[in-house]
Formats: sequence, C-alpha cells, structure tokens
Amino acid sequence: MILENFVASFFLIALGLYCMATKKNLIKILIGMGLCDYGANLLIVSVGFNPGGTAPIFTISELSRDSFFVDPVPQALTLTSIVIGACTTAMVLGLVIRIKAKYGTLDSTKIRKLRG
Repeated sequence: MILENFVASFFLIALGLYCMATKKNLIKILIGMGLCDYGANLLIVSVGFNPGGTAPIFTISELSRDSFFVDPVPQALTLTSIVIGACTTAMVLGLVIRIKAKYGTLDSTKIRKLRG
C-alpha cells in the first residue's frame, strides 16, 4: 500500500508540473500548482507512515519497549503545508481575478505581449 502512495504522489507532482509548464490558461496553471501541493503532502505523509504503528499519544505508564508509534513530525509538516497551500492558492486566485479584470483575458501568452 505504501508503494501506491509514493507512485500516486510522484504522479500528482509530475502532472502538476506538466500543467504549469504547458498550459497557457492561468486557472489551469493554478490547478497544476494545487496538484503539486497535493502530491507533496501525500509524499510527506507517506514517508512518516509506519505499518502497524499507533498514534503517538500516550502516558508514561503506557510506554514500553514494544510500543510502535507513527512519526508525528511529517503530520505536523503536512498540516502546515496545507495551510500555506490554501493561502497561496487564495492569493494567486486573487491575482488571477485582477488580471482578468485589467487585461480581459486569462491567456498568459496574450498577457505577456501586452506592454502598458
């Protein structure tokens, strides 16, 4: 199961990079950025996963040598990444709305040709 997570995360990252590199519509580029973000989050969570591990919530009396916990650091990093990704998406979406209002198009090649 963990192999499928790695394959899916690399696929999402590659698909997002493809969308950002080849698409001309700013909304499609924004979707590609989101796909890269989701793939990176899946990769970070998959790295921290331990099969058979439990949540790292315990008391001193419950702790023994047989305890096997999941690493909480990747989960905290992923939570932070989700918040940063949501803020970045909102900011870029606001910029896209302003570009559409000013130039009347979402095509990045037409926007680059405009000088003024």
